[in-house]
Amino acid sequence: MTRNSLSVADLEERALALRRRVVQMIEKIRVGYLQQGLGAADIFAAVYFGELRLREDDPDWPVRDRCILSTAHNTALLYATFAERGLIAPALLEHYTEDGSPLEVNASERLGSLVEATCGSLGQGLSVAVGMALSLRRQDHPSRVYVILGDGELQEGQVWEAALSAGGHGLGNLCMVIDRNAMQVEGHTDKVVPMDPIGAKFAAFGWNALEIDGNRMAAIVEALDRARGTTDRPTVIVAHTTAGAGVPFLEGQLRHVARITPDEAKRAMDALNGVAA
Repeated sequence: MTRNSLSVADLEERALALRRRVVQMIEKIRVGYLQQGLGAADIFAAVYFGELRLREDDPDWPVRDRCILSTAHNTALLYATFAERGLIAPALLEHYTEDGSPLEVNASERLGSLVEATCGSLGQGLSVAVGMALSLRRQDHPSRVYVILGDGELQEGQVWEAALSAGGHGLGNLCMVIDRNAMQVEGHTDKVVPMDPIGAKFAAFGWNALEIDGNRMAAIVEALDRARGTTDRPTVIVAHTTAGAGVPFLEGQLRHVARITPDEAKRAMDALNGVAA
């Protein structure tokens, strides 16, 4: 399948389906990146179901768009997205993080070409994406490159070297979405290293900088459209998300690695299914 033209309502349904899968996967192993998965589900739905040109029957399709998950630990959401999009068998999700399973905690190329780069060390995804985008442009290739970055990664110097390079080369085939959930291992990002104004900093580096509500699907779709229409420079979308979005009793909890009990998982699923508490 090439790029979809799904409506905002359709994409919202996809995001809801992703959130359900994330809860089910984390419930099985009792601990994991639940808050990040719930918070970024709208971004992943918009990118994978509305934006990327992919073929389910040919993951190596030469003119596919590339997408790199720099926050490579947010795999419950990534694998849920692959399954929902038909890129892997949904049954494979049952083996998430099991010994010997290709569905590792950090996404790696063991899974195959669906994972464009192994980014277990945070801060590397943009550098890889810049190299890909530059190579594709030199080949006059139609593919675009997307990278999903966590806001905590902005504390890595390598990100800013890559940002300077991307802006300097005017890589209009590159789009980065920053999951601005204000959460990292040590807690709130501002209590570790304040980073704002993020958009203005990227603009100073020659980027087209957009700032949106990352849990509002219409805003994400509009930003991606604007990114695709910007051909003279890379685009960064600073997407403000709420950790745990979609499950009221989890929203806003800055738990980098969250434990979830069977009772909490049931409450979360009830919330996602519209069952009154």
